[in-house]
Amino acid sequence: MSISNKQQYTAGTRTSIRPAADFGLELHPGIEDLIYDSTALARAYGGASLREIFATKLVTICVITACVGGLLFGFDQGLLSIILVMPKFLGDFPAIDESMSTSASFNKGLMTAMLELGAFIGAIFVGFVADKYSRKVSIGVGLAWFVVGSTIQTASFSVAQLIVGRTLGGIGIGMLSCTAPIYVSEIAPPNVRGALLVMEQFMIVFGIVVMFYITYATRVIESEWCYRLPFLLQMIPGFFLGGALFVLPYSPRWLASKGRDQECLDTLVRLRNLPPTDPRVQAEWITIRVEATHNHEALILRHPNLVATGFKTELKLEIASWVDMFRPAVIRRTMIGVMLMFFQQFIGINALIYYSPTLFKTLGLNSALQLHMSGVMNVLQLIAVVVAFFIFDRVGRRPLLLFGSIGMCAAHTIVGIMIALYSNDWPSHSGQAWCGVTFILIYMLFFGLSWGPVPWAMPAEVHASSYRAKGVALSTCTNWLCNFIIGLITPPMIQNIGYGTFVFFAVFSFLSGVWAWFIAPETKGRSLEQMDQVFHSHAAAHDQEMKEQITSIVLGHGTRNARLTSASHSDEKIGDVYIERQ
Repeated sequence: MSISNKQQYTAGTRTSIRPAADFGLELHPGIEDLIYDSTALARAYGGASLREIFATKLVTICVITACVGGLLFGFDQGLLSIILVMPKFLGDFPAIDESMSTSASFNKGLMTAMLELGAFIGAIFVGFVADKYSRKVSIGVGLAWFVVGSTIQTASFSVAQLIVGRTLGGIGIGMLSCTAPIYVSEIAPPNVRGALLVMEQFMIVFGIVVMFYITYATRVIESEWCYRLPFLLQMIPGFFLGGALFVLPYSPRWLASKGRDQECLDTLVRLRNLPPTDPRVQAEWITIRVEATHNHEALILRHPNLVATGFKTELKLEIASWVDMFRPAVIRRTMIGVMLMFFQQFIGINALIYYSPTLFKTLGLNSALQLHMSGVMNVLQLIAVVVAFFIFDRVGRRPLLLFGSIGMCAAHTIVGIMIALYSNDWPSHSGQAWCGVTFILIYMLFFGLSWGPVPWAMPAEVHASSYRAKGVALSTCTNWLCNFIIGLITPPMIQNIGYGTFVFFAVFSFLSGVWAWFIAPETKGRSLEQMDQVFHSHAAAHDQEMKEQITSIVLGHGTRNARLTSASHSDEKIGDVYIERQ
């Protein structure tokens, strides 16, 4: 009995492997060269020029739409840095005013950081929602949480209400920001996948710049709308995203994971704007199917006792699949995503964005210059991310990380030295003050080129499809948890240790470079299905042989309707998996 093409896979189901001919598809003669050569498929799709990045209209629309979640996060960062110093806001919320409350620095940090804590919770949900119900549904659920949270923030009249609104909105931002790189990585052509993944960071920084200047303009409003209007306006892109969800296609890799192979092929044809007879489409479709089949059967083999259907079994399998992320075969990939996001936050980026006026104040700038330089700082980061967009798939991920770590460590160190030596008398040392300001701006350029985009891109690249949602969820959870910690501790650090704040971030910038040198992989030019070769995991002979056997059957070289099965239903063993001949 063959599994229907549209029937969903469930725990314990033996996977029917249907040859390509069953779909009425005549394979191109040179297709095997594209399947077995680790970089041939990426090369076949072309280079990474601007024309090739935006070659397909549908992919461009999908990427921009999915990354609206990053835009919403950027909006929050952009508006908050100015709102926290608005006289009207401080008058309406005196618990955050340092002149009115002794615990103001803690309250300010808590209000800022609760969005990140909410985002941490939201990112946890993604691993389940995105795998079970699709990447599209995960985006929709995240959007609903964000709108509720933004509504509460707009209508808040107490710090407690603000905290609740920011927490609920954070759940939405966490889901959106986590799902976007998963979805983008799974729809992007392999030759420009890195550049398109940079779009998430670009949208974050673009949102920061746009909302910073919107809030800069509303600060002159004398009523409470000086801060309520920015909270209200940040919801507008969310309505665009809600409408766009109706036209976004499902991820072809998610469709394959559910056994919907014909839909997977049809979606690839639309995304690549190529006919199903094109060898590139055929090769990509086959490698996606092989990977999905392998991952599904590997999950059953890892948990052979969870073969029944039902809520309890699915819950147990869900828990077991989270535990799998820390097993020897996968833990290196998991920790790469976790450490990327850890360092991205502990090198100080959100400390500078959230509290830039306060940091510029420590360099002796007056209130007007504090806001002006905060805007310049955000614009420079945007410029750097745009540059990264063009060089990401040419230079590679690892060189960018090393380059960024060196530059950021130097910048933090110089700023810390300027504050340590001259902060007692800035009027007499204006040159040194502007030296410190300059290196804060230089820091933003280095970050935007390196540790800004890479941590959002690489976790979605390194994991196999069955691990991808949970792997990205874990890395994003790390981002939000560390973001929460940085948001909470930065105001007291600035108040109590001054230049030590920059020394703290310089140390972690140095450590990030050490980590990148010894641990970070290079994923440039590899398809998602070829990451096993990068990590030399799942590379045991039996596992490779299993994949080759699946590929052979899909290509039509093996027995038709061959079925992968567990040891109790076998007549030919391929490594740890058996092929049942019918």
